Amino acid sequence: MSKELTVRTEILIDTPTANVWEILVNPKYVAEWDELPEDYPQERMTTGSKVVWDLPNGEQSITKLIKADEENELVIALYGTGWEIKPNEGDVAYHYNLQAKGDKTLLKIIIGDFSLIKDGQMYYDASVEFANNSKTTIKELAESL
Repeated sequence: MSKELTVRTEILIDTPTANVWEILVNPKYVAEWDELPEDYPQERMTTGSKVVWDLPNGEQSITKLIKADEENELVIALYGTGWEIKPNEGDVAYHYNLQAKGDKTLLKIIIGDFSLIKDGQMYYDASVEFANNSKTTIKELAESL
């Protein structure tokens, strides 16, 4: 097995966990730090919520919210219909962990493990950039609530 390809980053946000949670589950805000299809429903995301992207090659990239422990942890599984190796649901996922630090929130983002799939390094590299950009936008949005 190749080395683990998991992105790990964190950011301290000057707002309570409730505000950070809102940014993570309300499509109005999610669309500002992550891509959502134009016709995505505006209801808050809950366990079972899916986002499906149709790719130019006819395959699909799918994310599914598999854990929503309010104001604590959000886990979104990633799956590609064209993946040759099919990891178990949640083995490749986006993890958002919130920890209250007084009136601030420590947001930890863990994305991966991409070593489980073909072209994992490509997914890992893209996720490093995504994590760094999204954590900054999540911080700005949450602090503006």
